[in-house]
Amino acid sequence: MTTHAPSPSVRLPVVVHSEQHGLQGSGVLLTADTVLTCAHVLRTAYTAWVSVPGRGERTLCQVIWSDQRLDAALLQAPESLVRPRGNQYRAKISLLATDQPLPGCEILGYPRVQRYEEGRKLESDQYRGTLLPLAGLVRRTMVVELDAPPAAEPPDGSSPLAGLSGGPVVAGDGLLGIVREIPRGRGHRRVECVPMSAIAANGEFLVAFTQATGRGFPSLTALTRHSSTDSAYEQEYGDAVGAAYRRTRIFGLDELGRRGASWDLDTAYLTLEATSRDAEAAAPGPRRIDELLASRPRVLLRGDAGAGKTTLVWWLAAHAAAGTLGPRLAELNGLVPFVVPLRTLRARGSGFPSPADLPGVAGLMVDPAPDGWAGRVLSGGRALLLVDGLDEVPQKDREAAHAWLSGLLARFPRTRCVATVRPLAVEPEWLAGEGFEELTLLPMRDQDIQSFVTAWHDAARLDGDPAHLSALEQDLAQQFRHNPALSDLARTPLLCAVICALHRLREGFLPETRWALYESALQLLLGTRDDRRRIDAPDGIRMSVEEHQQLLQRLAAWLVRGGQTEFTREQALHRLNRALPGMPRVQAQGTPEEILTHLLNRSGLLQERTDDVFQFAHRTFQDFLAAKEFVEDDLVPELLRHAREQQWHDVLLLAAGHCSRRELPVLVEGLLAAGSGCRDRDLKTTLYVLAALCAQHAAWLAEALHRRVTQAVKSVLPPRSTAQLTQLARLGATVLPHLPGPDPKGLRNMTLPLICEIGGAAAIPYARVYAREDHAVPLTLNWSRFPAEEYAREILARIPLDGMALFVRNREQLAQLPLLRHAPDLILQGEFTPAEMAARLDGHPLRGVTIADNPHLADLSLLTPFSAGLDSLALQRCAGLTDLTALGGLSQVHTLLIDAVALSPADLKVIAGLPRLRRLTLRDPVPEGARLDLAPLYSVADLDVKVEGLPKRNVLGRAAFGDRLRLEP
Repeated sequence: MTTHAPSPSVRLPVVVHSEQHGLQGSGVLLTADTVLTCAHVLRTAYTAWVSVPGRGERTLCQVIWSDQRLDAALLQAPESLVRPRGNQYRAKISLLATDQPLPGCEILGYPRVQRYEEGRKLESDQYRGTLLPLAGLVRRTMVVELDAPPAAEPPDGSSPLAGLSGGPVVAGDGLLGIVREIPRGRGHRRVECVPMSAIAANGEFLVAFTQATGRGFPSLTALTRHSSTDSAYEQEYGDAVGAAYRRTRIFGLDELGRRGASWDLDTAYLTLEATSRDAEAAAPGPRRIDELLASRPRVLLRGDAGAGKTTLVWWLAAHAAAGTLGPRLAELNGLVPFVVPLRTLRARGSGFPSPADLPGVAGLMVDPAPDGWAGRVLSGGRALLLVDGLDEVPQKDREAAHAWLSGLLARFPRTRCVATVRPLAVEPEWLAGEGFEELTLLPMRDQDIQSFVTAWHDAARLDGDPAHLSALEQDLAQQFRHNPALSDLARTPLLCAVICALHRLREGFLPETRWALYESALQLLLGTRDDRRRIDAPDGIRMSVEEHQQLLQRLAAWLVRGGQTEFTREQALHRLNRALPGMPRVQAQGTPEEILTHLLNRSGLLQERTDDVFQFAHRTFQDFLAAKEFVEDDLVPELLRHAREQQWHDVLLLAAGHCSRRELPVLVEGLLAAGSGCRDRDLKTTLYVLAALCAQHAAWLAEALHRRVTQAVKSVLPPRSTAQLTQLARLGATVLPHLPGPDPKGLRNMTLPLICEIGGAAAIPYARVYAREDHAVPLTLNWSRFPAEEYAREILARIPLDGMALFVRNREQLAQLPLLRHAPDLILQGEFTPAEMAARLDGHPLRGVTIADNPHLADLSLLTPFSAGLDSLALQRCAGLTDLTALGGLSQVHTLLIDAVALSPADLKVIAGLPRLRRLTLRDPVPEGARLDLAPLYSVADLDVKVEGLPKRNVLGRAAFGDRLRLEP
């Protein structure tokens, strides 16, 4: 055996030894703790020893599935068989998709002929051969013919390849099957094998694998004669994806002296919350984005500027390529990510990519793909399509973008896809026909802001004074806790990073408005960066902040006019050549090429996206500078001509901060005029909201114009669509005094949803007006948008909560349960400890409870005090729940749901002992031995049982229940 520890792969065979029968064979790792081998190696054994090269000791594994007819068996180890522990290794499984012979296949294992030291020690061997798809059809056997005779036959007539059974049959890095038998004759050159396609079609195997690993079996990749050499390129491509997307710029770190200009994405990435438009979602309300993506093959992700859409795309691409996504997104591991940055296509003037173009659109540092590679990946269902920036496509080209994406997915229907877009760039359900579900990234919660602040300062401490930075971190965290206005400015990762950077630079003093934040950020980047680093014009060019801005804002305005966000060096030089004659001091310091190089190297605002293609560090800075150019060039009328175009709305809003006392009324009046002439109420609302937001920038604005703005906003109240609601919520608490009071149409005209969308302490008095029974559902569902204690006292305490379930999603809400004793039905969703739940539930008149997504719950003893009144119980996705003994004491329970929880025969006996149980739902149960035996439940009279997520053949005792049993896939 080798002494080093090779990386796990399908080309790493393991030794399988059945001590009970004295047989030795080979096997292959399917995951870090599961091994596939031949059933005849194990015979009737329930355990077998497994040895992995490089691992000193052997491991006793349990046989969790065996099929003598197929001649295949699955073993599970008690711990990971590979190093390091926690390795997310998962075999790539292939399916032969041609009837032509496939040369270049490999067989690996531990045959007798390789033994040494008089046969006492094993050694691996490797054989090359050709897979013959049309051989073995009658017996449904996969046949490989070796390229050369393996060895001479021993004198006793036995096979020299004995011990190879169970060894992997591999093409490239894909597992095609396992060796079953070496028939006599033909010089031992023919090898009969069990194809993975037959194993993957076995329902009992799939159940055993899923229960052992907690995830489904990998999709089979179609393999043809021309694709068996793809694996080497795929590895190179994955490395290139990692190199391109593994690191990201974090605002304020490189500018303030950090040696590296980027941050590892694992450190920088913050899992944000999102909501689904699906009104029938199993768990309505905000959830973490990775949890929502896990169950949705296709997602249209909406989010504001700086909300983290592109960072999410990069994170998914890098981790999917490396196979390092966690358990929730494990199904994406090993998929091939194709990132399509639509802004890059716009900069190049390119059309939408064909399948063959997909590997090249992101400009990765990798050789061109083999002919047909991308198509094979897409056909095999192994692609992860990541389309970033649908809002970057001009309005006139959006339908072409839709046709391209829908056509691509229709041609390759097994492709998973995430597409990103600004909130209002495309209408709702724009991609619903292609199976997309819509998610919207939410502003960061207070706890997310605190997490980001901690992470930012952790990174800054790598190159700064740890004690000083810790003091700054504590001060900023304190400011966020006690200054709601500051927290409201930090609701996106970009703005939170800006605040962290400015807080450090200014030793704790911060701007008070969003526009002032951007202005201060540019001052930081363009004015103090080199000064603080004590760098004095290293390239011989020295420009003031305003000189930098004059050049950059001309480039930004040109990009906005063209609907672009990326540009080439040639395009930038053209802009500079037009601007520099008016800047003789700068022009005297260098050629246009040198000035451009200075801007790229020293400004911190421009970055190279791909070879000779550049962009602003964030689109918000591009829009900010473009707005400055339009205002200073007296082009507010040009801005207003684009008022109805969504891509110009951010520029219009940012222009207000640049306007003088003379110019701002022109902008506000122009937006009001554009809105009044618009028949589309959604667009009218958007324009009136823009006018109101612009008016908020004014230090002074004529009272008459203020009144006109107020009247315009009031004219579109209450909102009548989701788009109108989203726009009006941007005005925050300022819109609340103008809302109409409740009436029988209150829910239909979306007044209450707007109050809830605005949220916060200021909205509570307006929500209180609706605190009555007919509005109880939306009021309870939106608790998370308000301060937990005040909302519980002022709203929830005033409405009847009997007859509905109250969601409790965080510790602040859990602490309010003593105020809400009139809520007998609770859904406790989150990582609460049993002690926390028990303390807050003490004395609660609990009638029904759901405990969901809780890894800390090990038993149900916390529910024992409620046995007299608890009649409904649901346990959902509680991975640590292993003891249901206390359930037997809940004698009043008549409805029980158990979802994705391990179940033993003893657990079913406990359930059967519930005297009043009438409805039992077992969703995705995890029974011992892969089969669910309902026999313990026979004795429960009048019990209706529903089993979801198990094959029918794996549910034993079905006949005894008759029509009282429902099975759903």
